[in-house]
Amino acid sequence: MLQVIFLQAETGGLLSMLPFVAMIAVLYFFMIRPQMSRQKKEKQFQLEIKKGAKVVTGSGIHGTIAEINEKNNTVVIETGAGKIRFERAAISMELTRKVNQAK
Repeated sequence: MLQVIFLQAETGGLLSMLPFVAMIAVLYFFMIRPQMSRQKKEKQFQLEIKKGAKVVTGSGIHGTIAEINEKNNTVVIETGAGKIRFERAAISMELTRKVNQAK
């Protein structure tokens, strides 16, 4: 009798955990995995930036890359107001590619 009760409790416990496992799987495949993929692409983009590329920073400043300092991991962006030094991580988008792709 006691053995039957334990067996019923084990199967009920496994079935009750199934929705939680399913929710974790959904969160991973629809939220975490795509975010990790975006971060990899952004990091690769920041490493491939070249001098002369037209870019936009995360704060919305538009300009052209004038210098790249590999040692400090910084770039100098020439804007209408002058030259500004930024970390590579601050560059969010390249405008040169978007203009070329539109044509």
